[in-house]
Amino acid sequence: MSKSRLEILKDMLENDPTDSFVQYAFAKELESSGEYIHALQAYESLMESDPEYVGLYYHLAKLYEKLENTDKAIEIYNIGIQVSKRLKDFHALSELNSAKMNLEMEL
Repeated sequence: MSKSRLEILKDMLENDPTDSFVQYAFAKELESSGEYIHALQAYESLMESDPEYVGLYYHLAKLYEKLENTDKAIEIYNIGIQVSKRLKDFHALSELNSAKMNLEMEL
């Protein structure tokens, strides 16, 4: 019997818990599996261990939106915007600004 993607990512994470991409992929897979609370924990853990992994902010904020925690989503967007500016990642900055603006327009 073959392993699921989630099991494979979990094994990879156990082999190298500092690999930010694997942490991110694991969080995304948890989210895709509907394990939202565990996905939040995985994203938050990544944010703590590698706050410059700019890709996480959009997905973490979107998950908070899905869970109807708009205050936390806006907070995460704002953090991601600051990180994107500092890193001069203008693509991420644009996506985060746009997502935040769309959320604020819905309120």
